[in-house]
Amino acid sequence: MSLSVVLLAVAIVGGVGLVFGGLIALANKKLKVWEDPRIDQVAGMLPGANCGGCGLAGCRAFAEAVVAGTALPAGCNVLSADGVADLAAFLGVEAGEANKRVARLLCAGGHDVAVRKADYYGVQSCAAAAAVAGGGKGCAWGCLGLADCAVACTFDAIEMNATGLPLVDPEKCTACGDCVSACPLGLFTLLPLESKLIVQCKSLLQGEAATRVCSVACNACGRCVADAAPGLISMQNGLAVIDYGQIALQDQAAIARCPTGAIAWVEGEQFHVAAPVRAGALVGSGV
Repeated sequence: MSLSVVLLAVAIVGGVGLVFGGLIALANKKLKVWEDPRIDQVAGMLPGANCGGCGLAGCRAFAEAVVAGTALPAGCNVLSADGVADLAAFLGVEAGEANKRVARLLCAGGHDVAVRKADYYGVQSCAAAAAVAGGGKGCAWGCLGLADCAVACTFDAIEMNATGLPLVDPEKCTACGDCVSACPLGLFTLLPLESKLIVQCKSLLQGEAATRVCSVACNACGRCVADAAPGLISMQNGLAVIDYGQIALQDQAAIARCPTGAIAWVEGEQFHVAAPVRAGALVGSGV
């Protein structure tokens, strides 16, 4: 192969490279999407937990939403009050009102009030126990108390109380949803902290069949439905169900005649470590 042929090939390849390089540079210039430089600064002011408690896919997405004006600084459940104020001041926007959500357990059946039909000695995990004949609890819908939720909680917001129920610290909870995913029985839900009325039962048994295996089970008597504001509570498959879209209608009248305490008025912590839930108690109110 002559030198001229080699030089020609090199020239052709080089020319093609220059042409495509130029086209790429032009395309980059024309198609480049401008990004507000404040996004990086706001992301740096956030805790970096990426918990999803704000309803978005991580802190970066929240930063983009705040800068775009589609979210307010107070929407971050992890950021401190001072951090929210600093973020609002940096952007020159209103801080907004925190709509804090917290994980709530839809079961009050600790080992002091719920019957066990068998003892479980396997791997200490709710998921493992649930796979072995339901874990041995008399109520097939009841909390198994083996702390999968506490182990999964990134923020150490859950500890097990004296009766084997998960105790969620509202101050630490970011509503990330890890406990919701970890519970094999689907007993956790995320509710606004201002929503204080909770049906602490998911049993589909009714009447004596329900209370025979757990004394604080909903027995489908329907008294809460009759006593609550119209439309706030309904009976579905023998279980009281609250319409959480009507938080303003909630009051303690709904729990006044509940014979088991399955429906409770919760302020702050749902359960006390030293004072387990009892029928008719106002949970978290100190009584």
